[in-house]
Amino acid sequence: MRIFFAIPGDLATASGGYAYDRAILKEAVALGVDMRVLPLPGGFPNPTGAELAASTNAFAGLGPGDVALIDGLAYGALPEDAIRTIVPPVVALCHHPLCLETGLSPAAAAAFFWREKQALTLAARVVATSAATAEWLAQNFTVPAEKLSVAIPGTEKAPRAPRLGEPPILLALGSLIERKGYDVLLEALAGLGDLNWRLRVVGSPRADASVAAKLFARAAKADLAGRVDFLGEVPASAARLLLSGADIFVSASHYEGYGMALAEAMAHGLPIVASRGGAAAQTAPDEAALKVDPGDVASLRAALRAALSDCSLAGRLAEASWRAGQDLPDWRATAGVVLASARQALELRRET
Repeated sequence: MRIFFAIPGDLATASGGYAYDRAILKEAVALGVDMRVLPLPGGFPNPTGAELAASTNAFAGLGPGDVALIDGLAYGALPEDAIRTIVPPVVALCHHPLCLETGLSPAAAAAFFWREKQALTLAARVVATSAATAEWLAQNFTVPAEKLSVAIPGTEKAPRAPRLGEPPILLALGSLIERKGYDVLLEALAGLGDLNWRLRVVGSPRADASVAAKLFARAAKADLAGRVDFLGEVPASAARLLLSGADIFVSASHYEGYGMALAEAMAHGLPIVASRGGAAAQTAPDEAALKVDPGDVASLRAALRAALSDCSLAGRLAEASWRAGQDLPDWRATAGVVLASARQALELRRET
């Protein structure tokens, strides 16, 4: 069995989705599976006509005995006629539905919805990265349960963070895009000037330069000046050091298909303050996190105040976070689910 993993854009991109793809490739190779990258153009999920044509051509060399594993950033944006030209069985990897991205116009969201729903109908198997996303796909895209698998992202074991910051360090991870809710986080923190804290934000400003510029400008205002550090992209090793040196992990994301950064925070035993956007409501257990509704500045501010002011509460959250982090799957287990879905897709094709 040859698996061609179709990935749009630069595989080295610093994001949870690309990190997931890189880890699956690495584990597949370690397991002796013939998995190859099939590069697709970088314009997805809004490809040009030329990029769609190039993507269709990219699949032309695949045979019926192969498997096309296609990252959802591309697959959900492919039109029906392009998908029907793909000869091998398709396994669609859905990090989160494209139509749920923040900032889309109603027309764009509707177009993504119907295109991705049709695309998933044509896939032999669908792999979701969380149970919450799988449930959403079943309910809204009517993906049959027997066609769905859940491959939760793996998490590396880590030393427990000592949480000795003075001032306490709040840490947020994720690209500077609207969906991550950094504007909400900054507004919440602007009302906590009476408390001692410092925020470190790790994430690329390149995905949406206009959003990044607004965040930089907001952080420079008097009520936040000198207390927020935007660190940009950092290597994985540096991110782990930052997690080890943090006191509280915070996420104001409007929607997460899983929330890999939350899992990493739990692996380090950090207390968590997070929004309930998408699968994030389930990724961190209630005992480990103070959870608020997405976009609710007042509730996020109150939760941050509680975590910063009540050492006993923060300690209980940290203990629960550490325990939960020890039970998270590793990447070998995640890859096993993806590879099993590929084998099932190929067996189904052979049976028919």
